Amino acid sequence: MKTSFHGKKKLCGFLFTALLAMAVLGGCADGTGESSEEHSSQESVADSADAGSATAGSSTEADVSTDASEDAGGNGPAYGGSVVVGIQQDIDSLDPHKATAAGTKEILFNIFEGLVKPDENGNLIGAVASDYTVSEDGLIYTFTLRDNVKFHNGDIVTAEDVKYSLERVSGLLDGTPMMSTMSTIQAVDILNDKTVQVTVDSANTELIYSFVAAIIPAGSGEDAGADPIGTGPFSFVSYTPQEGIVVAKNPDYWQEGLPYLDEVNFKIVGSSDTALLELQGGSIDLYAYLTDSQAQALASSFQIQASPSNVVQALFLNNAEKPLDDVRVRQAICYALDRDSINDFVGGGQGTLISSAMLPTLKDYYVDLNEVYGTGANVEKAKELLADAGFPDGFDLEITIPSNYPFHMQTGEVVVEQLKAVGINATIQAVDWDTWLEDVYKGRQYQATISGITCDMTPGYLLNRFQTDSSKNFINFHSDEYDEVYQKAQAALDLEEKAQHYATLQQILADQAATAFLQVPANTTAINPKLSGYKFYPVYVQDMSTVYFAQ
Repeated sequence: MKTSFHGKKKLCGFLFTALLAMAVLGGCADGTGESSEEHSSQESVADSADAGSATAGSSTEADVSTDASEDAGGNGPAYGGSVVVGIQQDIDSLDPHKATAAGTKEILFNIFEGLVKPDENGNLIGAVASDYTVSEDGLIYTFTLRDNVKFHNGDIVTAEDVKYSLERVSGLLDGTPMMSTMSTIQAVDILNDKTVQVTVDSANTELIYSFVAAIIPAGSGEDAGADPIGTGPFSFVSYTPQEGIVVAKNPDYWQEGLPYLDEVNFKIVGSSDTALLELQGGSIDLYAYLTDSQAQALASSFQIQASPSNVVQALFLNNAEKPLDDVRVRQAICYALDRDSINDFVGGGQGTLISSAMLPTLKDYYVDLNEVYGTGANVEKAKELLADAGFPDGFDLEITIPSNYPFHMQTGEVVVEQLKAVGINATIQAVDWDTWLEDVYKGRQYQATISGITCDMTPGYLLNRFQTDSSKNFINFHSDEYDEVYQKAQAALDLEEKAQHYATLQQILADQAATAFLQVPANTTAINPKLSGYKFYPVYVQDMSTVYFAQ
């Protein structure tokens, strides 16, 4: 069966229609990655409480320019100009196959493209590929390359480039997969100069999303981090550690009419106070992931737009650290938290409360488990569980939080006060992002932490990290039942059966208090009032290709 990408058309291949249709998110009236992989050597990590999300409405490739033909004031878009986008962390790698942080991937989205890529409505659209087919047994994917797609160095993308890129991420080149889901690839064959065939070892209804993996020039892997070359709307210009990354308009971009801007400077902003001052002073044009207090301070001078995010925020508990290795202690913490108050105080009440690892917008798979612990604090139940676990007087708890994210820091302050009511003496250890990534996420040397994990458009993405042997299981959760059910979910080709398995997994995480899930925060963004065309996505990206200055 053939799937043609005439514009931003929903994928209709092997059992994927229902899977992708449920991923569409709705935006606010006044209205950023991760691919569906688990890296074996380079873990994916969500690093912010606020991520990209979608707005209502869609456009096709053919009419994308007319989509932006008028701004709110009725004026057309202007080509040219430069924009400064404030970001909250440094780049961890310019090699798209090695980048680990979602904050890095949201920027690289502008430089690199895969065979497919997401649009703002939760659909996959053709990028380097114009269409594809999937065999009836789901084991063979055949991609047709789009005509005359150019790399930033001016070379036309060839089937050899696609073969190299897919073999690199799947581990066929050196035996080390960079995306574990792509390790299912058994062979990448060039049928002709426009057609590439990919053979996998087992059918998986969620695999198509992994083909967002960046296509890079054949043989360029060793140089990708120093001289990144992609096919995206912007090309790499420069990168200065601790300062930021600059990209420039790709004049040969395959999508006609895009981008509008000549240059985008992604500027690293060290603290929330600095970000606020720079926004108010006009040195930053766009800044996402605002707290409610920041949004209120900027409301008179910026466009403040908000939309649901694709981030699950939690008080993550290291199940291997005492006393958190006792399920009763973890359950007590869940009962002690007043998530309603956290949402109101930090997010202005715009977040969605959750009690397990699934986005509510994935409606066919999400199970509302908020009744397990309630959304307000149950102090007596928490004290009862602590006493039963041998801690009638509570215990000390250190919460490590990346200091560059005010949303997490403010959440931490509320959590500390709430835990006092049940005798838990919690303190905050603020660390820089690099330290958090190395010590907490990769090293697992912590008791508790507050951060976020991003999700792509597949329901298994968040759940796969809690398998015992997952490289992303930084909370050290262990459940034989969970591991068994997850494997059944991945093997299921019937979507109803898959949904039942995913429901069981969510219930296990909640019952075992694997971690104290809090909310899916809204992504609140400040935008220069002179700018138009900014789009929210259901995945973690900052798409600058459609942003323009109104005339």
